[in-house]
Amino acid sequence: MNKKGKLGLWEAVSMAVGTMIGAGIFSILGVGAQICSSNLPVAFLIAAVVSLSVAYSYAKLGSVFVSNAGPIEFIIRGIGNNPVTGTLSILMWFSYVISISLFAKAFAGYFLALIHYPLNPIAIAVVEVIVVAFFTVLNFFGSKAVGRAEFWIVLIKLSVLLSFVVIGIWSIHPEFLKPITDYKGIVNTFYAASVLFLTYMGFGLITNASENIENPKETVPKAIYISILIVAVVYISVAVVAVGNLGVEGLIKAKEYALAEAAKPFLGNIGFVLVAVGALFSTSSAINATLYGGANVAYVLAKKGHLPETFERKVWFNEPEGLYITAILSLVFALFFDLNGISSLISFVFLIIYLFVISSHYRLLGQVEGSRPVIMFNFIVIFTVFITLIIYQWKTQKDSFFTSFGILTASFIFELIYRGITKREFKKREFHTGIKDKLFGVLKH
Repeated sequence: MNKKGKLGLWEAVSMAVGTMIGAGIFSILGVGAQICSSNLPVAFLIAAVVSLSVAYSYAKLGSVFVSNAGPIEFIIRGIGNNPVTGTLSILMWFSYVISISLFAKAFAGYFLALIHYPLNPIAIAVVEVIVVAFFTVLNFFGSKAVGRAEFWIVLIKLSVLLSFVVIGIWSIHPEFLKPITDYKGIVNTFYAASVLFLTYMGFGLITNASENIENPKETVPKAIYISILIVAVVYISVAVVAVGNLGVEGLIKAKEYALAEAAKPFLGNIGFVLVAVGALFSTSSAINATLYGGANVAYVLAKKGHLPETFERKVWFNEPEGLYITAILSLVFALFFDLNGISSLISFVFLIIYLFVISSHYRLLGQVEGSRPVIMFNFIVIFTVFITLIIYQWKTQKDSFFTSFGILTASFIFELIYRGITKREFKKREFHTGIKDKLFGVLKH
């Protein structure tokens, strides 16, 4: 930080990169390979380009509107206080719920593989229940030590991935990376990109910390774009090394712990253990951070329509049911959906929120900078990805398809009823530095 206590450009970039390069790359690498085979690196590249389409609106809006309500603040200012805004706030909370289930399932896969225990549904379910219950209790009683450990956890997972790429790049088999260029291969690559899209979603945290950033009007957009580009290079490199060393069939066979298995050809069992331990650090960190901050923010916002004047983790004690509901629903999704299904559910929810953020950007032109043609083009890009994901769900995961629209419909109906009973209204956030400082510490991974 500089002398004023503000984050500079590279500090903001580091925060976002540490958030994005988390449990996602450990959990769904095998899922991506299952969908698009050797085109996995290309799918990560397409997902990065799509992320930049969303980042354009986040960068412009985040440099003007500073709020710990995140994208919901942009939407409130763009379309106002109405049932749609309420529905989207519930969906944002759901995105954290489903994310926790993804992290729990990934943790179970790597943990059981590490102790050489067969990956059967019962064993996976038991581990998922234990790890979510552990962090739920930890969040209820609080643990400053875990919060302090986040920096080291981020450092460990980045070191593991960097070592994986630097060492593994020399032993890849070029024939494993031969691209599939027929019609089916191209279509499957776009299907994969629509799911892998979720691994880039952490860039939004920069907008949640813009008050803590020096010269946010210039720094926030730069930090968002640079962080996405850095993460894209890491993801594509990891995908190249993983596919190039293990092959698509090997990745799919070890889908639940694909990255650890991909380290075996060039690092042996030591590499397997190293990556598996890194994955356990990363996924447990993600569960803790999501329960500790993200889900907390989203639940209170959805319930009250605004955040309390003093926002910190202790708000769970004022809204204790939120912690329990979040944990229980996370377990439900983890127990009844596989990695592929959970991944597509998360992308579905985020894509809806992103469509409304871009629409809000268009409506707020005049207050916020931006090009109408660019915004319209970005909307078309994200809408196309959304339709692509829906088609993929319909063809391969009908349970996820119906669940996605079930969540959307249930959220809207619940919002109508809840709004009618409580008369809850969403209010534009009036920012206070003290609140942001506390939130920044809570949400930082």
